[in-house]
Amino acid sequence: MSRSSERFADLEAALGVVFRRRDLLERALAHRSYLNERQDYTLGSNERLEFLGDAVLGFVVAEYLYHSFPEMPEGELTALRARLVRQASLDRVAERLEIGQHLALGRGAETTGGRSRSRLRASAFEAIVGALLLDQGLEAARSLAVRELRPELDLALASQSTKDDKSLLQEFTQAETGQAPTYHTIAEEGPHHARRFVVEVRLGERVLAEGTGWSKQEAEMAAAYSALASWANPTDEADDSARSEG
Repeated sequence: MSRSSERFADLEAALGVVFRRRDLLERALAHRSYLNERQDYTLGSNERLEFLGDAVLGFVVAEYLYHSFPEMPEGELTALRARLVRQASLDRVAERLEIGQHLALGRGAETTGGRSRSRLRASAFEAIVGALLLDQGLEAARSLAVRELRPELDLALASQSTKDDKSLLQEFTQAETGQAPTYHTIAEEGPHHARRFVVEVRLGERVLAEGTGWSKQEAEMAAAYSALASWANPTDEADDSARSEG
């Protein structure tokens, strides 16, 4: 067995995969700090593979959820997908696989605890998925992603059942953009005893959706639901514009 084979044997056993091209796996584990100190290292960092793996995970998870939950509305599917591919979830996967101990790091990243840093470990898992796509194709990447994210799906479903649309929207927007939505009452209609509220939900300066209700809380819930649904269908607005121009 070669030194390369020995180095990655434990990780490949955990992944349930034997790479045909171990240079891809080696690159998937190479943080850019490692390149700065190793002039003889020519494979490159894991950033491009991370980019590829991120896209693969998004697609594979969306496809899996679509087929697994045929009755689930778009907004809930979108929020659930965001929970599965967010950094915290991917880091837990990386921790179970002990990816951190296989990372190639520069001395600075090593001494500052890079092997246990959530961002680095999650990124390495994404890069491994990207590397596996190139090495063995989509089916192999899909199989790895679904198998390793299944515990995260069970966890997400257990907690999601107790959450309302406002909570789901906040979780989704923070996972996708790092921002939390805000709610703004833009109108109050009707007599005092039958007041109807109109609320906008915004992300920064962007208006995501509008909702109405007999109380501010009901209007906020309606706005959150609409925002989740519209985020799941980003082309709706463009299609509406195209139709109006036609």
